[in-house]
Amino acid sequence: MLESLLFIIMSLITVSCAIGVVCQKNPIYSAVFLIQTMVSLAVLYVLLHAQFVAAVQIMVYAGAIMVIFVFVIMLLNLNKDELEKDRNKLPMQKPAAIILGLVLVVMIGIIMARTIFQGAEGEYTPEVMDQIGNTQLVGKMLFTKYVLPFEIASILLFAAIVGAIVLAKKQIIKEEEL
Repeated sequence: MLESLLFIIMSLITVSCAIGVVCQKNPIYSAVFLIQTMVSLAVLYVLLHAQFVAAVQIMVYAGAIMVIFVFVIMLLNLNKDELEKDRNKLPMQKPAAIILGLVLVVMIGIIMARTIFQGAEGEYTPEVMDQIGNTQLVGKMLFTKYVLPFEIASILLFAAIVGAIVLAKKQIIKEEEL
């Protein structure tokens, strides 16, 4: 009973912080909301008996990745005037985002409906996980079956950091010319 109540409370906190990430105009506040979302997800992982994944969530995502995000945001030095000026450049952005968001919600609904109604049990049942161990299983899957997506994610993060540095360097050069 207490575990279910904690799960509901943490789920509500996670969803409200995720909404705060999207709705916040200040990028630093958005990053703080994202950190809280990551911490809340870690609590949800603990409630699902995935302690290793929760620890990795805190150390890697809420720690290292968010520090990189905050550095990139501060490196870009975004001003409100620039944000307001850039907002008018793409008038079709808002309707496109709404349509794509609805498509995403429908896709998630279809996938969840198929998963719930099929009820197929996976290869790794709770008994197998107790035998192997949660940490060993995550390591085995990460470095065998999911090594390509893991490496692609790291390359994408690296490309985003390099892109932010390039954008910041262009802005510094423009300011020096003035």
